[in-house]
Amino acid sequence: MDIRDRLDRALLYLVTPSEPGGVHLDDFLPRVLEAGVDMVQLREKDLEDAALLRHAETARRRAEEFGAIFVLNDRADLAVASGAHGLHLGQDDLPIEAARKLLGDGPIIGLSTHSSGEILDAQKSGADYIGVGPVHATPTKPGRPAVGYELVEFAADRSSIPFYAIGGIDLKTLPEAVAAGALRVSVLRAVTEAQDPAGAVRQMKRVLLDAHR
Repeated sequence: MDIRDRLDRALLYLVTPSEPGGVHLDDFLPRVLEAGVDMVQLREKDLEDAALLRHAETARRRAEEFGAIFVLNDRADLAVASGAHGLHLGQDDLPIEAARKLLGDGPIIGLSTHSSGEILDAQKSGADYIGVGPVHATPTKPGRPAVGYELVEFAADRSSIPFYAIGGIDLKTLPEAVAAGALRVSVLRAVTEAQDPAGAVRQMKRVLLDAHR
């Protein structure tokens, strides 16, 4: 299946560090991918390049085993080197046009958005998908104010590309996000810090699948 066809079907997007809960990705990812994660982003800001590349290669291999998508955060060069299916960028990272020159036309590129203007601009920039948030304040984005559900509603009404509500989305807040129009969500601590990561994935995926019926 083409990567963009897979993106259209991807509902649950996991953002993870290299050792979630102290567990190596090689052990952690099969459990959550089998449970229903459709897309994985490796986000590490402080690792040396060689270590980040090793973890990226592991995540890509595991994602491919389960027919999932793997994207690397921020690093276009290591996305290419690891064979990642895509790259995720923030507003202050490499411009999408420049990233596309490095990646070529095949891989997908995602972009974080935090306002209605950024959502509209992202669609013109060539982004394949966007993250919309943080919906709730989250320690993974210190200093970034929560945007609330109003921006999710805007994205549901105006985004022509897939969007993922992100920021404090967990089993308790997921129904509110879905009610606001988020049919896809991105999660981090709700899975990586869960006592039963696979169980959390199954429950959230069930809610998302029900929303699509």
